[in-house]
Amino acid sequence: MPEVMRTRGFRFFFFSREGHEPPHIHVERAEKYAKFWLEPMVELAESRAFRSHELTALREMVEEYREQFILAWNEYHNR
Repeated sequence: MPEVMRTRGFRFFFFSREGHEPPHIHVERAEKYAKFWLEPMVELAESRAFRSHELTALREMVEEYREQFILAWNEYHNR
């Protein structure tokens, strides 16, 4: 499970066997979880336990670090 970044109490990662899916990032904090697609634009794929305002803030963070996440995804999956 490659971890890409930890910031503000959030852990951003993807799973090693997800290379068949489009680029995306998982986010965890305590018992909360979300998954965001990174292409063609940042879009929430699923979430558990995050409140609406938290998801809004997370989306902004994912957009801020989107290029870094895509680069990590492509490097790991040899794309």
